Amino acid sequence: MTLLVRFVLCLLFSSAAWAQYQVETVAEELNYPWSIAFLPGGDMLVTERGGQLRMIRDGRLLSQSISGVPKAHVQGQGGMLDVLLAEDFEQSGVVYLSYAHGDRKRKTLRIAKGKLVGMKLTDVEVIFSAEPWRDRAIHYGGRMVWLPDGTLLAANGDGGNHREQAQKLDNHYGKSIRLNPDGSVPKDNPYVGKPDVRPEIWSYGHRNPQAIVYDADSDSVYMHEHGPKGGDELNLVKPGKNYGWPAITYGIDYNGSIISPHTELPNMEQPLVYWVPSIAPAGMTQYKGSAFPQWQNNLFVAALKEQSVRRLTLDKGKVVDQEILFKELGARIRDVRTGPDGYLYLLTDSSSGKVLRVKPKK
Repeated sequence: MTLLVRFVLCLLFSSAAWAQYQVETVAEELNYPWSIAFLPGGDMLVTERGGQLRMIRDGRLLSQSISGVPKAHVQGQGGMLDVLLAEDFEQSGVVYLSYAHGDRKRKTLRIAKGKLVGMKLTDVEVIFSAEPWRDRAIHYGGRMVWLPDGTLLAANGDGGNHREQAQKLDNHYGKSIRLNPDGSVPKDNPYVGKPDVRPEIWSYGHRNPQAIVYDADSDSVYMHEHGPKGGDELNLVKPGKNYGWPAITYGIDYNGSIISPHTELPNMEQPLVYWVPSIAPAGMTQYKGSAFPQWQNNLFVAALKEQSVRRLTLDKGKVVDQEILFKELGARIRDVRTGPDGYLYLLTDSSSGKVLRVKPKK
């Protein structure tokens, strides 16, 4: 089947799906919204890559930003990134933020936590700073998720021009990072106690991870990442495993040169699915709501370049079907999340970005 035929079929399936839902605007005029978190009671927190943490209350974006957030270095792909509520947020009020830190010459990925009191973040504490620092403002990763044992899993990209370091264990480039909520290292991390190895590392060989999802039903961690020109990947991530970048890849460099002649090598994991050409995957959610029963347990992958969301059907841990959704919006989609109301929420990647709500069509 040719690429053209595939594309036409995808558009036809997308049009059929369009009849199932309606999209409404929750908030607009956001400065490159990057992530969203749902608070008890219906409020929402939204990060803006420009460095702000915003509040949506009673269906309205408040004009005042939340104060006290750590200062983000806004350059290239860097700025304020992910927002994640502590598992005991209702009692503690603690919020976790990932962001770029530094200046134009040297920068890194940081994770901080603080207590949300009204419209202010207090008691802010940095719990992780990726090492070594980088000189390019790209490939930060930055997504975070809670694992069932109460540990925090976060993604750090390869920094762009440090890609060979993703295969080395003495640095944080191109790694997933597992921490205790206070930033300390869990004793059962795969490399604890090994000389010249960063003990925070959980997996390695990643390029630019852009989302992590934990599925409690299958006890699985799904993480996707940007490839170079082609070769975006969705991986089933396990502790201590090597995901191959840049020794194996299904993509080529942006100038057309070969990064590696290999797509497979011993002791390196294969992706569940890869995309050539690139779709530029961004946020991701696994749908477990009630509003769309036909989508139960599907993975939804936001796609910046494709200006869509990919719906992936899983069967026994394998991707068996894909559908392209929301092309009619004509927008780069930065994040997709399942709300507590069972609806899907989309963040559009723009200087006048929006938070959109996807509901069943009446």
